[in-house]
Amino acid sequence: MQAPKLPPSPPSPSLARANSNSSRIRANIRGRLNIIPPDPPSISTSTPSPTTPKLKLSKGSAQLNRWSRARTLRSGRRLERSKNQDATTITSPSPSRSPPSGVVMIVSDETTESSEEDDVISPPGGKVIYMVSDGTGWTLEHAVNASLGQFEHCLVDRACAVNTHLFSGIDNFERVVGILKQAAKVGALLLYTLADPSMAESTQQACKLWGVPAVNILRPTTVAIASHLGVEPSGIPRSERNIPLSEEYFRRIEAIDFTIKQDDGALPQHLHRADIVLVGVSRTGKTPLSIYLAQKGYKVANVPIVMGVNLPRALFDMDHQEKVFGLTINPMVLHTIRKARAKTLGFDNEMKSTYSDMDHVRQELEHAGKIYARNPAWPIIEMTGKAIEETAAVIVRIYHDKKHKCSMPSISKRY
Repeated sequence: MQAPKLPPSPPSPSLARANSNSSRIRANIRGRLNIIPPDPPSISTSTPSPTTPKLKLSKGSAQLNRWSRARTLRSGRRLERSKNQDATTITSPSPSRSPPSGVVMIVSDETTESSEEDDVISPPGGKVIYMVSDGTGWTLEHAVNASLGQFEHCLVDRACAVNTHLFSGIDNFERVVGILKQAAKVGALLLYTLADPSMAESTQQACKLWGVPAVNILRPTTVAIASHLGVEPSGIPRSERNIPLSEEYFRRIEAIDFTIKQDDGALPQHLHRADIVLVGVSRTGKTPLSIYLAQKGYKVANVPIVMGVNLPRALFDMDHQEKVFGLTINPMVLHTIRKARAKTLGFDNEMKSTYSDMDHVRQELEHAGKIYARNPAWPIIEMTGKAIEETAAVIVRIYHDKKHKCSMPSISKRY
């Protein structure tokens, strides 16, 4: 005996409203802007012959070689690939109709001959990531850089280039459409931070129509905070908010001014006013690290360690010796950096021997190590292979840990 079929339950009002809103957005995008999705990109991959050996991923290469290859990629030069690699060609989609008048195009249309802008936006090799922001793009750019760090084995060892392009200050949907058209042509991934909910939703729907993979970077965090606070977000871009200059802003300006004046051991009588003091031999990154920390609001002074020159007495007379940080680095790396620096400055061979000679480099680092040993309150920071941001994060964490002396060190702020 078969059970009687039940009539389908009517859709809930919330689901019906959601479907209605989604349909209205699609109709608005297609009708108002007359968007016609392009044909999907045709991807043809040549199949290697059976005799072609498979290229295995290189898991272990010398660290210095990886840095060298990374610098080569960042400088814009292309590394030669193996001839046995698979060849993949991507044919760009061509929209059947051009966008309506009034749409601001970021790149010249495909009917125009290849221009300088087209070479920048659609490079011939590698994957492409487009970043769209209604503000400065700082959040988006740093999020992408942090994520790309997880693919170093591909970016460096295999020379798999990734080309990122940041579009900041995008404050209307017409400009987004122009970017989407180019993204569809080059097969780019679109990452965006748009505070306006309607603009963000329209962008997501347009990406679906054009077949462009897209991710709203801010949405998960914003939704989670809204749920936690029980308050809806304003949806107003930062550029449109009248935010008065805060005390933190003026503190940062004061910190930058102080740090510039205290560079390279200048004005030692003011060392006690610094929040952080950096000491180390030449080319260990004292100045760039000082400027980066100053932009975070910390007053930083840096003092060079030079053989035959005594450190200023004021450095040892400060009450809080724990705010002094000693910088050290691998001798081979420092030797390479100094050789490049000497070449840039045009030093002759005699001057090079006293600055970038390997024995002299080792002696300077040993001299600095003895000074650090006599001052155990100074934390020692290893600079080898670390970015300025990484080192700054370590210093700030230690600084706050020693300042607040808490069991769980953290960098705390109140909004």
